[in-house]
Amino acid sequence: MEIALVLAVIAAIFIFQTFKIVPQQNAWVVERLGKYDRTLTPGLKFVVPFIERVAYKHSLKEVPLDVPSQVCITRDNTQLQVDGIIYFQITDPMRASYGSSNYIFAITQLAQTLLRSVIGKMELDKTFEERDTINASVVNALDEAAANWGVKVLRYEIKDLTPPAEILRSMQAQITAEREKRALIAASEGRKQEQINIATGEREAFIARSEGQRQAEINNAQGEAAAIVAVADATAEAIRKVAEAIRSPGGEQAVQLKVAEKAVEAYAQLAQKNNTMIVPGNMSEVASLIATSMALIKNKPAGTP
Repeated sequence: MEIALVLAVIAAIFIFQTFKIVPQQNAWVVERLGKYDRTLTPGLKFVVPFIERVAYKHSLKEVPLDVPSQVCITRDNTQLQVDGIIYFQITDPMRASYGSSNYIFAITQLAQTLLRSVIGKMELDKTFEERDTINASVVNALDEAAANWGVKVLRYEIKDLTPPAEILRSMQAQITAEREKRALIAASEGRKQEQINIATGEREAFIARSEGQRQAEINNAQGEAAAIVAVADATAEAIRKVAEAIRSPGGEQAVQLKVAEKAVEAYAQLAQKNNTMIVPGNMSEVASLIATSMALIKNKPAGTP
Protein backbone atom coordinates (compact mmCIF):
# COMPACT_ATOMS: atom_id res chain seq x y z
CA MET A 1 0.00 0.00 0.00
CA GLU A 2 2.71 2.48 0.86
CA ILE A 3 4.50 1.80 -2.42
CA ALA A 4 1.28 2.32 -4.35
CA LEU A 5 0.65 5.57 -2.48
CA VAL A 6 4.15 6.81 -3.24
CA LEU A 7 3.73 5.90 -6.90
CA ALA A 8 0.41 7.75 -7.02
CA VAL A 9 1.97 10.87 -5.54
CA ILE A 10 4.86 10.68 -8.02
CA ALA A 11 2.39 10.23 -10.90
CA ALA A 12 0.38 13.24 -9.74
CA ILE A 13 3.50 15.38 -9.52
CA PHE A 14 4.60 14.13 -12.93
CA ILE A 15 1.22 15.00 -14.48
CA PHE A 16 1.18 18.42 -12.74
CA GLN A 17 4.66 19.16 -14.02
CA THR A 18 3.92 17.86 -17.52
CA PHE A 19 0.63 19.57 -18.44
CA LYS A 20 0.48 23.36 -18.46
CA ILE A 21 -2.52 25.54 -19.30
CA VAL A 22 -1.44 28.94 -20.63
CA PRO A 23 -4.16 31.66 -20.27
CA GLN A 24 -5.25 33.89 -23.15
CA GLN A 25 -3.01 36.92 -23.81
CA ASN A 26 -0.14 35.30 -21.95
CA ALA A 27 3.21 33.84 -23.02
CA TRP A 28 5.39 31.51 -20.94
CA VAL A 29 9.09 31.07 -21.57
CA VAL A 30 10.38 27.49 -21.19
CA GLU A 31 13.99 26.64 -20.38
CA ARG A 32 15.52 23.23 -20.96
CA LEU A 33 18.41 22.44 -18.66
CA GLY A 34 18.80 26.18 -17.90
CA LYS A 35 18.75 27.30 -21.56
CA TYR A 36 15.96 29.01 -23.48
CA ASP A 37 14.00 26.43 -25.46
CA ARG A 38 10.63 27.84 -26.57
CA THR A 39 7.70 30.12 -25.77
CA LEU A 40 4.36 28.61 -24.85
CA THR A 41 1.25 30.21 -26.40
CA PRO A 42 -2.27 30.10 -24.86
CA GLY A 43 -3.77 26.63 -24.48
CA LEU A 44 -2.82 23.19 -23.11
CA LYS A 45 0.93 22.61 -23.38
CA PHE A 46 3.38 19.87 -22.40
CA VAL A 47 6.60 20.31 -20.45
CA VAL A 48 9.09 17.53 -19.70
CA PRO A 49 9.37 17.32 -15.91
CA PHE A 50 12.75 17.81 -14.23
CA ILE A 51 14.31 18.71 -17.60
CA GLU A 52 12.21 21.65 -18.67
CA ARG A 53 10.70 24.40 -16.57
CA VAL A 54 8.62 27.54 -17.06
CA ALA A 55 11.15 30.27 -16.27
CA TYR A 56 9.13 33.43 -17.09
CA LYS A 57 5.46 34.31 -17.44
CA HIS A 58 4.50 37.42 -19.37
CA SER A 59 1.20 39.16 -19.97
CA LEU A 60 0.76 40.40 -23.55
CA LYS A 61 -1.86 42.97 -22.58
CA GLU A 62 -1.26 46.73 -22.77
CA VAL A 63 0.24 47.84 -19.47
CA PRO A 64 0.00 51.36 -17.97
CA LEU A 65 3.11 52.34 -16.04
CA ASP A 66 3.16 55.43 -13.84
CA VAL A 67 6.32 57.53 -14.15
CA PRO A 68 7.24 59.11 -10.79
CA SER A 69 7.10 62.89 -10.52
CA GLN A 70 10.38 64.70 -11.06
CA VAL A 71 11.78 68.22 -11.34
CA CYS A 72 12.78 69.37 -14.84
CA ILE A 73 14.57 72.61 -15.71
CA THR A 74 13.45 74.49 -18.82
CA ARG A 75 15.65 76.39 -21.25
CA ASP A 76 14.96 79.66 -19.42
CA ASN A 77 16.04 78.09 -16.08
CA THR A 78 12.58 77.54 -14.65
CA GLN A 79 11.83 74.46 -12.55
CA LEU A 80 8.84 72.31 -13.46
CA GLN A 81 7.33 69.45 -11.50
CA VAL A 82 6.41 66.86 -14.15
CA ASP A 83 4.79 63.45 -13.94
CA GLY A 84 3.41 61.19 -16.62
CA ILE A 85 2.28 57.72 -17.58
CA ILE A 86 3.57 55.21 -20.14
CA TYR A 87 1.56 52.58 -22.00
CA PHE A 88 3.58 49.65 -23.27
CA GLN A 89 3.11 46.07 -24.43
CA ILE A 90 5.38 43.03 -24.58
CA THR A 91 5.87 41.91 -28.18
CA ASP A 92 8.80 39.48 -27.76
CA PRO A 93 8.60 37.38 -24.57
CA MET A 94 12.09 35.92 -25.08
CA ARG A 95 13.75 39.36 -25.23
CA ALA A 96 11.60 40.59 -22.35
CA SER A 97 12.98 37.67 -20.32
CA TYR A 98 16.65 37.95 -21.21
CA GLY A 99 17.12 41.46 -22.65
CA SER A 100 17.01 43.24 -19.29
CA SER A 101 17.06 42.19 -15.70
CA ASN A 102 14.13 44.57 -15.02
CA TYR A 103 12.65 46.14 -18.13
CA ILE A 104 9.95 48.01 -16.15
CA PHE A 105 12.55 49.83 -14.07
CA ALA A 106 14.63 50.46 -17.19
CA ILE A 107 11.65 51.99 -19.05
CA THR A 108 10.78 54.21 -16.06
CA GLN A 109 14.31 55.55 -15.67
CA LEU A 110 14.75 56.11 -19.39
CA ALA A 111 11.41 57.95 -19.60
CA GLN A 112 12.44 60.33 -16.82
CA THR A 113 15.82 60.98 -18.47
CA LEU A 114 14.27 61.63 -21.88
CA LEU A 115 11.64 63.92 -20.36
CA ARG A 116 14.28 66.07 -18.66
CA SER A 117 16.21 66.27 -21.94
CA VAL A 118 13.20 67.30 -24.03
CA ILE A 119 11.93 69.91 -21.56
CA GLY A 120 15.44 71.32 -21.16
CA LYS A 121 15.34 72.36 -24.83
CA MET A 122 12.10 74.36 -24.43
CA GLU A 123 11.13 77.58 -22.74
CA LEU A 124 8.47 77.59 -20.02
CA ASP A 125 5.60 78.84 -22.20
CA LYS A 126 6.35 76.28 -24.91
CA THR A 127 6.12 73.37 -22.49
CA PHE A 128 2.43 74.14 -21.90
CA GLU A 129 1.70 74.68 -25.59
CA GLU A 130 3.58 71.67 -27.00
CA ARG A 131 2.61 68.74 -24.81
CA ASP A 132 1.95 66.61 -27.87
CA THR A 133 5.46 67.31 -29.15
CA ILE A 134 6.97 66.33 -25.79
CA ASN A 135 4.92 63.13 -25.67
CA ALA A 136 5.87 62.15 -29.22
CA SER A 137 9.59 62.79 -28.59
CA VAL A 138 9.59 60.63 -25.45
CA VAL A 139 7.67 57.81 -27.18
CA ASN A 140 10.01 57.71 -30.20
CA ALA A 141 13.17 57.58 -28.09
CA LEU A 142 11.71 55.04 -25.65
CA ASP A 143 10.41 52.76 -28.38
CA GLU A 144 13.80 52.65 -30.08
CA ALA A 145 15.58 51.68 -26.86
CA ALA A 146 12.88 49.28 -25.63
CA ALA A 147 13.03 47.21 -28.84
CA ASN A 148 16.02 45.34 -27.36
CA TRP A 149 13.87 44.44 -24.36
CA GLY A 150 11.01 43.00 -26.41
CA VAL A 151 8.75 45.87 -25.41
CA LYS A 152 6.69 48.17 -27.63
CA VAL A 153 6.08 51.64 -26.14
CA LEU A 154 2.65 52.69 -27.39
CA ARG A 155 2.31 56.21 -25.96
CA TYR A 156 3.40 58.56 -23.23
CA GLU A 157 1.14 61.16 -21.64
CA ILE A 158 2.12 64.04 -19.34
CA LYS A 159 -0.33 64.06 -16.47
CA ASP A 160 0.69 67.33 -14.88
CA LEU A 161 3.07 70.27 -15.32
CA THR A 162 3.43 72.33 -12.14
CA PRO A 163 5.66 75.43 -12.07
CA PRO A 164 6.79 77.06 -8.80
CA ALA A 165 4.27 79.16 -6.89
CA GLU A 166 5.96 82.47 -7.85
CA ILE A 167 5.93 81.58 -11.54
CA LEU A 168 2.32 80.43 -11.23
CA ARG A 169 1.28 83.79 -9.71
CA SER A 170 3.09 85.77 -12.41
CA MET A 171 1.49 83.60 -15.11
CA GLN A 172 -1.92 84.19 -13.56
CA ALA A 173 -1.30 87.94 -13.54
CA GLN A 174 -0.18 87.82 -17.16
CA ILE A 175 -3.30 85.89 -18.14
CA THR A 176 -5.50 88.41 -16.29
CA ALA A 177 -3.78 91.33 -18.03
CA GLU A 178 -4.17 89.65 -21.40
CA ARG A 179 -7.87 89.06 -20.78
CA GLU A 180 -8.37 92.69 -19.75
CA LYS A 181 -6.52 93.80 -22.88
CA ARG A 182 -8.77 91.63 -25.05
CA ALA A 183 -11.84 93.01 -23.27
CA LEU A 184 -10.75 96.62 -23.92
CA ILE A 185 -10.01 95.84 -27.55
CA ALA A 186 -13.39 94.15 -27.92
CA ALA A 187 -15.14 97.15 -26.33
CA SER A 188 -13.34 99.62 -28.61
CA GLU A 189 -14.14 97.50 -31.63
CA GLY A 190 -17.76 97.48 -30.53
CA ARG A 191 -17.83 101.27 -30.20
CA LYS A 192 -16.13 101.63 -33.56
CA GLN A 193 -18.66 99.34 -35.20
CA GLU A 194 -21.48 101.23 -33.49
CA GLN A 195 -20.23 104.56 -34.91
CA ILE A 196 -19.87 102.99 -38.33
CA ASN A 197 -23.41 101.63 -38.16
CA ILE A 198 -24.81 105.00 -37.05
CA ALA A 199 -22.96 106.87 -39.82
CA THR A 200 -24.07 104.30 -42.38
CA GLY A 201 -27.68 104.57 -41.19
CA GLU A 202 -27.63 108.34 -41.34
CA ARG A 203 -26.10 108.31 -44.81
CA GLU A 204 -28.67 105.82 -46.07
CA ALA A 205 -31.48 107.85 -44.45
CA PHE A 206 -30.21 111.08 -46.08
CA ILE A 207 -30.00 109.33 -49.45
CA ALA A 208 -33.51 107.95 -49.00
CA ARG A 209 -34.87 111.40 -48.09
CA SER A 210 -33.12 113.06 -51.04
CA GLU A 211 -34.38 110.36 -53.36
CA GLY A 212 -37.90 110.86 -52.01
CA GLN A 213 -37.66 114.63 -52.38
CA ARG A 214 -36.31 114.32 -55.91
CA GLN A 215 -39.11 111.93 -56.84
CA ALA A 216 -41.67 114.29 -55.31
CA GLU A 217 -40.30 117.21 -57.33
CA ILE A 218 -40.36 115.08 -60.46
CA ASN A 219 -43.94 114.08 -59.74
CA ASN A 220 -44.94 117.73 -59.11
CA ALA A 221 -43.25 118.85 -62.32
CA GLN A 222 -44.92 116.08 -64.27
CA GLY A 223 -48.27 117.03 -62.70
CA GLU A 224 -47.83 120.70 -63.58
CA ALA A 225 -46.76 119.81 -67.13
CA ALA A 226 -49.77 117.55 -67.48
CA ALA A 227 -52.04 120.34 -66.18
CA ILE A 228 -50.56 122.85 -68.66
CA VAL A 229 -51.00 120.39 -71.50
CA ALA A 230 -54.58 119.72 -70.40
CA VAL A 231 -55.37 123.46 -70.22
CA ALA A 232 -53.76 124.03 -73.62
CA ASP A 233 -55.70 121.12 -75.09
CA ALA A 234 -58.95 122.46 -73.61
CA THR A 235 -58.24 125.98 -74.90
CA ALA A 236 -57.39 124.67 -78.36
CA GLU A 237 -60.55 122.57 -78.36
CA ALA A 238 -62.62 125.59 -77.33
CA ILE A 239 -61.09 127.74 -80.07
CA ARG A 240 -61.74 125.02 -82.62
CA LYS A 241 -65.34 124.82 -81.54
CA VAL A 242 -65.67 128.66 -81.79
CA ALA A 243 -64.16 128.58 -85.27
CA GLU A 244 -66.56 125.86 -86.32
CA ALA A 245 -69.45 127.85 -84.88
CA ILE A 246 -68.35 130.97 -86.84
CA ARG A 247 -68.22 129.01 -90.09
CA SER A 248 -71.69 127.68 -89.52
CA PRO A 249 -74.75 129.62 -90.83
CA GLY A 250 -75.43 132.70 -88.69
CA GLY A 251 -72.08 132.39 -86.96
CA GLU A 252 -70.66 135.68 -88.18
CA GLN A 253 -73.70 137.61 -87.01
CA ALA A 254 -73.37 136.00 -83.59
CA VAL A 255 -69.72 136.98 -83.40
CA GLN A 256 -70.48 140.55 -84.43
CA LEU A 257 -73.08 140.75 -81.71
CA LYS A 258 -70.68 139.31 -79.12
CA VAL A 259 -67.86 141.70 -80.10
CA ALA A 260 -70.21 144.64 -79.94
CA GLU A 261 -71.34 143.58 -76.45
CA LYS A 262 -67.74 143.31 -75.26
CA ALA A 263 -66.85 146.73 -76.71
CA VAL A 264 -69.76 148.32 -74.97
CA GLU A 265 -68.84 146.56 -71.68
CA ALA A 266 -65.26 147.80 -72.03
CA TYR A 267 -66.35 151.40 -72.51
CA ALA A 268 -68.69 151.09 -69.58
CA GLN A 269 -65.97 149.70 -67.25
CA LEU A 270 -63.49 152.38 -68.36
CA ALA A 271 -66.00 155.05 -67.55
CA GLN A 272 -66.68 153.52 -64.10
CA LYS A 273 -62.99 153.35 -63.16
CA ASN A 274 -62.33 156.99 -64.05
CA ASN A 275 -65.60 158.19 -62.49
CA THR A 276 -66.23 159.87 -65.83
CA MET A 277 -68.81 158.97 -68.44
CA ILE A 278 -67.01 158.41 -71.73
CA VAL A 279 -69.04 158.30 -74.91
CA PRO A 280 -67.45 157.75 -78.29
CA GLY A 281 -67.37 160.87 -80.35
CA ASN A 282 -68.21 158.96 -83.45
CA MET A 283 -70.37 155.88 -83.18
CA SER A 284 -68.93 154.71 -86.44
CA GLU A 285 -65.79 153.73 -84.45
CA VAL A 286 -67.76 150.92 -82.81
CA ALA A 287 -68.87 149.63 -86.19
CA SER A 288 -65.30 149.92 -87.42
CA LEU A 289 -64.04 147.91 -84.41
CA ILE A 290 -66.55 145.20 -85.11
CA ALA A 291 -65.65 145.07 -88.82
CA THR A 292 -61.91 144.82 -88.01
CA SER A 293 -62.48 141.94 -85.59
CA MET A 294 -64.56 140.09 -88.14
CA ALA A 295 -61.88 140.59 -90.80
CA LEU A 296 -59.25 139.04 -88.47
CA ILE A 297 -61.51 136.08 -87.77
CA LYS A 298 -62.15 135.50 -91.49
CA ASN A 299 -58.44 135.70 -92.43
CA LYS A 300 -57.28 133.19 -89.71
CA PRO A 301 -56.69 129.70 -91.14
CA ALA A 302 -59.17 127.05 -90.22
CA GLY A 303 -58.18 124.85 -87.22
CA THR A 304 -55.72 127.49 -85.90
CA PRO A 305 -56.36 128.37 -82.22
